Amino acid sequence: MTETIPQPRTAGAADTAEPAGATAGLVVLAPLRLEANAVRRGLRDPASRVQRTGMGATRAAKAVRESKPDSFGALIVMGTAAGVCPDLKPGDLVVAAEVTDASGTVSLPGAELLAAELRRAGLPARPGKLATVPSLVRSSQRAKLAAQGYLAADMESAVLVGAADGRPVAVIRAVSDVGVGPGIVSGGLAALRSLRLAAPVAERWAAACAQRTVLLAGPRSFCAGVERAIEIVERALDLRGAPVYVRKQIVHNTRVVADLEQRGAVFVDELDEVPDGATVVFSAHGVSPAVRDAASGRGLSVIDATCPLVSKVHAEARRFAREGYTVALIGHAGHEEVEGTLGEAPESTVLVQTVADVAALRPRDPDKVAYLMQTTLAVDEAADVAAALHERFPQTRAPGSDDICYATTNRQAAVHAVAQDADLVLVAGSKNSSNSVRLVERSQRAGTPAYLIDGAADIELSWLSGVSVVGLTAGASAPPAVVSEIISALSGLGAVTVAERVTTTESVQFGLPREVRG
Repeated sequence: MTETIPQPRTAGAADTAEPAGATAGLVVLAPLRLEANAVRRGLRDPASRVQRTGMGATRAAKAVRESKPDSFGALIVMGTAAGVCPDLKPGDLVVAAEVTDASGTVSLPGAELLAAELRRAGLPARPGKLATVPSLVRSSQRAKLAAQGYLAADMESAVLVGAADGRPVAVIRAVSDVGVGPGIVSGGLAALRSLRLAAPVAERWAAACAQRTVLLAGPRSFCAGVERAIEIVERALDLRGAPVYVRKQIVHNTRVVADLEQRGAVFVDELDEVPDGATVVFSAHGVSPAVRDAASGRGLSVIDATCPLVSKVHAEARRFAREGYTVALIGHAGHEEVEGTLGEAPESTVLVQTVADVAALRPRDPDKVAYLMQTTLAVDEAADVAAALHERFPQTRAPGSDDICYATTNRQAAVHAVAQDADLVLVAGSKNSSNSVRLVERSQRAGTPAYLIDGAADIELSWLSGVSVVGLTAGASAPPAVVSEIISALSGLGAVTVAERVTTTESVQFGLPREVRG
């Protein structure tokens, strides 16, 4: 699959103040002299230029008409604005996700990415809707604009973005006032200071602007076990009503957890936080028999969302223990899945994380050693430890079938294939997601820089400078929508061509427990 996502085109061209022979770079359009001077003081790159356009839509339109379309590589509109959102204060920065005036709305993808970079620079910034109005905002207008979802209002931005003529464009407005009053002068000074401090970030944004290819790894995102676990919580909420308690995170993804919390799920660390008789869901990572016994003793109504592939490992642990084996569990200490598996046969199971742990292992009977694996491990990492077990204990028994789940294996193979041709790999997933972290490591072992991100806001502009091919995947617990949002954000930096590299197709499905079947 190949698809090109161009930048939104706006009417107009570039910059009137372009000297002959100048090279393409960043152009900042600032309506007022004070705004232009503030931005100019903050710029670091001699190639960056500031043009004062004048106040109001009429002067802005004239600047657009007189601009030169080939004189710059990226354009940012910077200036002050009236804050209309009640929780904004003077000096706060609004990065326009869209700008609207009487003639229509222009979307500016990538606003979240730029706002996050400003925040990393220590500046208060948020993305959102910006209104361009014909005159200074009256107090009576502020509440109306706020009710329509606007954060701030100015008199030029919707017109000035037309100067981009299809090139990367962004809008940064600093709130100078939130209403007429004694603080209006100090508010203006705070806004000018924020514009000055934002200027170097604008240059970093411009340096990251380029046309790119996004190479999607396939498969990616949700696996069958994650889809099942999320559906279990959703159905429990529909059938039993809120609150439904969930022990630990249902899956390791911040967005999934936040979405379910909004629907009425309550996530707890331990069962003593659950009221007697309430409904509790066990997460996809599984629990130990001790947790099940505690829930039964409390009279809790339990719905088990343990991934069937994790349940398989639990059953193997019990079987090996019954047969008198020392069970070496290859996994990571502290992970919920590992804790649950260790609890199945605690007297017979030992956690081994590295080859060094194998060397230190002292089984009761060297001829009766078996091993199991955490389902979300890196394939090659786990293989090294398993090989060390076989070398030290030649009679070591392996699980009846692979413990590392199909989704983990497939996503690692897919990201490896993508990393071969990418300058950079982005992995959508949360920090506590083992399978997502393994994808980052897999790419890095292939020699390609890789970063774990929850969403577009986590992308640092410096990562993208000089990068023409971005590999993109998502861990098995990351929602597919996050991938689309990342691609959209990257398109705010230049036209994006999307190509997909599929290494295998998945068709696995798991049934639901009887408690939530329709």
